[in-house]
Amino acid sequence: MDLIVLRGVSFRYDGAPVLVDINMTIREGDFLAIIGPNGSGKTTLVKVILGLLGPSSGEVEIFGKPRQEFSDWRKIGYVPQKATHIDPFFPASVEEVVGMALVSNRRPRSASGREGRERILRALEEVGMGEYRKWPIGRLSGGQQQRVFIARALVTSPRILFLDEPTTGVDAETQTSFYDMLDLLNRREGLTIVLVTHDIGIVNKHVTSVACLNQKLVYHGSHEDFCRSGVFRDMVGRGDHLISHEH
Repeated sequence: MDLIVLRGVSFRYDGAPVLVDINMTIREGDFLAIIGPNGSGKTTLVKVILGLLGPSSGEVEIFGKPRQEFSDWRKIGYVPQKATHIDPFFPASVEEVVGMALVSNRRPRSASGREGRERILRALEEVGMGEYRKWPIGRLSGGQQQRVFIARALVTSPRILFLDEPTTGVDAETQTSFYDMLDLLNRREGLTIVLVTHDIGIVNKHVTSVACLNQKLVYHGSHEDFCRSGVFRDMVGRGDHLISHEH
């Protein structure tokens, strides 16, 4: 099933092109990496898909509906950049942070009832953070906080999860376990994942497809074909502020 379809999507900022004529489909079950150099439009593309920015031209379709008509946002989870920049004295526990997602203006739910508590615990256990549910969020490491914010995105049982540079500032060992967790969510739970990243090393092991942006869509296809492509060799050769390594 096609979950997200982009047709001729462009975006301009102060008259300057950021995205140019993007045509792309995200299908159910994909584990998609969106990669590209700094300033290539990766984060902008995600924000256009999610309705945080309006395209200058083109159409975005979500679950078979024009984005303007789509309303069931519980189907979509989103963890933005720098989600873990939290005041260490922020007065909320891990389970309270996750429960915030159950109370929204679009479709309020109680986070304090039995169903809400069960959802919160299940989401935390899915990301390996169940034992920390009573901890103050500010006491956790950056990698642990990132897992909590993914749990918050998962608590509404989405069908697709967007992650924007989720491992920035996280050590290599934590990154490896983090990507392994995403693998399980994708393969075992069937969650569609869209990951904005500079780390093209994960392409070799984790993702199923790759979208390479540089204002235009330079490549979109399987990770196997991407790793054999001239696009991949050019990016690794130039550096492009990307990280290439084996996990």
